[in-house]
Amino acid sequence: MSNLVKSELFKLRKDRSFWTLVLIIMALAVSYPPFVYFVLGIKSTSMKEILSAIALEGVNTYIVKFVPCILAGFFISSEYSIGTMKSIAASGNSRIRIYFSKLLVFSLGAAVIALIFPLIMPSVGLLFFGFYDMPRSDYIIQTVGLTILYACAFASVMALFAILFTDSGKTIGFLIISVSLFDTIMYTFAQKFKIVDIIYNYSVSKLFLDITKFNLGNEELFKLMIIPILTFLLVGWIGSFIFQKKEIM
Repeated sequence: MSNLVKSELFKLRKDRSFWTLVLIIMALAVSYPPFVYFVLGIKSTSMKEILSAIALEGVNTYIVKFVPCILAGFFISSEYSIGTMKSIAASGNSRIRIYFSKLLVFSLGAAVIALIFPLIMPSVGLLFFGFYDMPRSDYIIQTVGLTILYACAFASVMALFAILFTDSGKTIGFLIISVSLFDTIMYTFAQKFKIVDIIYNYSVSKLFLDITKFNLGNEELFKLMIIPILTFLLVGWIGSFIFQKKEIM
């Protein structure tokens, strides 16, 4: 499986869509603090506000949920149309290994995308707003770790749908629409059905909004950690099962 992972890593490094997305987010992260300082005229703010409310809860929520949808279409679904998937499936490796190697590397790409803005934007913000009310290092490590876990959990769901569609455009369109409507639909049904309310409250989409909280208790922190891990494993297993049964033309 190590050779499969190396092969997928090579493809990720050469993937133009991945690097295009990375450069766009980096440019956004670098330009955001001077935009706030010069254009909006905000001359003073705390680093806690910049990191938690703006970088993580604000902008990065949309980056983590939407940007990897684009990568899923080009990195996974497009391999059907260009014949790469058929060649990989005929290589003699088991489909479970093929799928999980692709999932692991795609999740790595999603995690990289998820970390760009919350790491670069506050760093640039220090040049404009200084170190006022700087969050503690354990909070930074905690939020970075949770961001990685949730990026991988979302990536597992995106990879699942990416192998169901053989066209990158369909994959991207379906994922973006689904992500956009998921919270609204689940919240609506949660008001009427108790089981939906429980599922939604333990979904990565809902819990992702809580990773920026300060002073999390051990029980709450454990829940925020275990749910994305279980989601990644469960959805990954479902995706590998579907990939085993899928006819690849």
